Amino acid sequence: MFAQYDPPAFKSFCLVIALGFASHAWGAGDEISRSGNKSTVAASDGNPADRLIDQPGVQVSVSDFHGFVQHEFEIDGVPCRLVSPATPAPKAPWIWRARFWGHEPQLDVALLKQGWHVCYCDVADLYGNETAIKRWDQFYRLSQQIGLHSSPLLEGMSRGGLIVMRWASVNPERVSGIYVDNAVMDIRSWPGGKGVGRGAPKAWQTCLDAYQMTDEQTEVFEDGPLHQLSELVQAGVPIFAMINEADLIVPPSENSDILIQRYRELGGLIQVLRRPGLEHHPHSLKDPAPLVNFATQAIAK
Repeated sequence: MFAQYDPPAFKSFCLVIALGFASHAWGAGDEISRSGNKSTVAASDGNPADRLIDQPGVQVSVSDFHGFVQHEFEIDGVPCRLVSPATPAPKAPWIWRARFWGHEPQLDVALLKQGWHVCYCDVADLYGNETAIKRWDQFYRLSQQIGLHSSPLLEGMSRGGLIVMRWASVNPERVSGIYVDNAVMDIRSWPGGKGVGRGAPKAWQTCLDAYQMTDEQTEVFEDGPLHQLSELVQAGVPIFAMINEADLIVPPSENSDILIQRYRELGGLIQVLRRPGLEHHPHSLKDPAPLVNFATQAIAK
């Protein structure tokens, strides 16, 4: 049986900073080195937002994100965002949001108030495949060039669980912790709909195309988040799993429940917050204090 889900102080302004293009460009094959995880920029060399603006070949537009400065830019045409706190915390910790930018931002805003940065690199319609992982590799390399913390906290809501778990399994030493929220852990559960969940036929075809697989080939697919947990356990990566128990879109029994069971069997650290009677929505918490505590403890380890 495959796995299933668990499942004005500041006004907006449009300022576009046109930077001179240098010969350096981010290429598709320009991946991060797998050895070492130290930031390439000394902490005293300005803040990450200033360094981002100074990056060759990058154009940055500035807007508002819940009273904080949001920098929007692209890497090889891929939309990315960096939101800066009023006063960065020591070592520039950051949370890396996967998918659904701005949806239920309670945790992101709470961490910004504590001096964290919030980042995003678009991987829509890739379902955590190798192309998505390479995009995140490129963004991670940039994060280290601008002086962000070497180990971000990953945040995956719903299908965002696919990229956070798959990228983390390849880069376990570069992750402080993972927060998954009614998250997809098996593409066969969603969007495949091969179990008790509703599925999403159009999204399923997009997913198959992303992985270059047929429907039949997914029956023996063993390269999803639930098949790559040992590396995370060995690296001591803690996980916080939020589960709405009446979720019929990303059923917990096919996703988060399996994650919890397997991670614990392997000796991994995983906190679980179950919410009886709730369906796939809402995500996050009105009061994100438990999530903030998890994040601050994870980054401090």
